[in-house]
Amino acid sequence: MTHASIQALDLSVRFKSRLLFHIPQLNLAPRDAIYLTGDNGVGKTTLLKVLAGLQKPTTGTINIHQHTFFKRLFSGCYEGSIIYLHQTPYMFDATVFNNVCYGLRYAIKDRQKRRNEAINALRMVGLETLANEHVSVLSGGERQRVAMARAWVLKPSVLLMDESSASMDQESINRQVILAEDLLSRGTSLVITSHQQNALTALCRRQWTINDTQLIERAELQLVKDTNKDNYAYA
Repeated sequence: MTHASIQALDLSVRFKSRLLFHIPQLNLAPRDAIYLTGDNGVGKTTLLKVLAGLQKPTTGTINIHQHTFFKRLFSGCYEGSIIYLHQTPYMFDATVFNNVCYGLRYAIKDRQKRRNEAINALRMVGLETLANEHVSVLSGGERQRVAMARAWVLKPSVLLMDESSASMDQESINRQVILAEDLLSRGTSLVITSHQQNALTALCRRQWTINDTQLIERAELQLVKDTNKDNYAYA
């Protein structure tokens, strides 16, 4: 699996006369798990899209250091690349199975291997029985599970999760956590935004907060769980 580290220098985004943020330096290493916080409108989604290469910054450079083979898969997506997971992920007009399999067509030539990988991913998110259903029958949380499975099979170096747990119930979040933990163990870096601390944000040991156009970093987070609820808070 490809590992990657990201270094950004003098990174800023400006909309006309408004400065959204300016970040002198940003570093993301393999196996980092970062909780990105900040008020609505401060630029969290914009920062993730810039890191994913989906949006150009106004100033700055982003250097991605790949540690193994870098292979093109589809539509700008690479094995071991950066994948951006949106709160309302795009679904292809196809079955659940075909949505998960889409990128694997170029990564795995053997059809049975592709099928096994996709079914395994769907099993991990609890949607194996819906593999042959059209995605139109899925709830918002189930769509997010499919999107997570689709990202997981590609084994990205960096996974940027933008409010991906917002429409999920506790079971769906727990399923997402299983795949996120597996990716972390393989060397994937995670950056997670969420308005609520939960089992997914509990994976994070660093925190970035965008405040007043600046990025503030807090490291070595200590997590405390409310034993009476499925709530988490950083101490």
